[in-house]
Amino acid sequence: MPKILTPAQIEQYREEGFIAPLRVMSPAEAEQLRHRLEAYEACAGGPIGGDLRHKSHLLFTWLADLVRHPVILDAVEDLYGPDLLCWSSNFFIKERQNPAFVSWHQDSTYWGLSRPDVVTAWVAFTAAHAGNGAMQVIPGSHKRDQIPHRDTFAKHNLLTRGQEITVPVDAAKAVTLTLEPGEISLHHVRLVHGSPPNLSGDRRIGFAIRYIPTSVRQLAGKDSASLVRGADRHGHFVLEPCPTADLDPAMLALHRQVTERNAQILYRGTGVSSFNDPRGVGRR
Repeated sequence: MPKILTPAQIEQYREEGFIAPLRVMSPAEAEQLRHRLEAYEACAGGPIGGDLRHKSHLLFTWLADLVRHPVILDAVEDLYGPDLLCWSSNFFIKERQNPAFVSWHQDSTYWGLSRPDVVTAWVAFTAAHAGNGAMQVIPGSHKRDQIPHRDTFAKHNLLTRGQEITVPVDAAKAVTLTLEPGEISLHHVRLVHGSPPNLSGDRRIGFAIRYIPTSVRQLAGKDSASLVRGADRHGHFVLEPCPTADLDPAMLALHRQVTERNAQILYRGTGVSSFNDPRGVGRR
């Protein structure tokens, strides 16, 4: 029996490629996550950026707890079974009155994973709606195979390579995933999605967590992941430790190694070698 999702929600994911909204914590808890992020940014002297936006759950205990949140994991288990890895996580932050956007794309394009049994839990630290650049999806598009993409490295594109689908996307079919703080959306790795700029007066902050069953493999090189539920009987990934303190020096060193390795996978063939490269996501 499903732990948290209804049969209708599971069917929606299978047929449309997404579920939203799904409440996993209170608005007050989501606000506390925002406060923790912005407290770090205040100390750091600016918005979190570069490789620190990637796999941040290895650096901050409160994000390590978030990727292991029992309600999120219950929902993912209902879709992909009890043995789960957190393959990656990323902040997607759109500053107020900012041109940053996400082009139409499929997540699976450059990830190198062996099969499309991958789900993203997009956690809303703030509200996400049409006015501040909420995610838009094309229902049912996950049933297509991998669609050709091109790299743009566009200045304001939040994706690693500024990748965009090379075939026309019927935006009239798009559904906006409106979320309140503490809610999540779940979307399939091949679902066509994107998002417009944030034209509002406040930041739009989301944290995307990518989960895979332990049977999935990485085909593009050595890779690591965090075991967040169940057991790993396959050993396809190096298992990552859980941080015991924020910005622990040992975890900072490990995070540097992990993000450099992941950059080689995600940027392969482009000449970009780091999330901090000015041509890549580090420019934001």
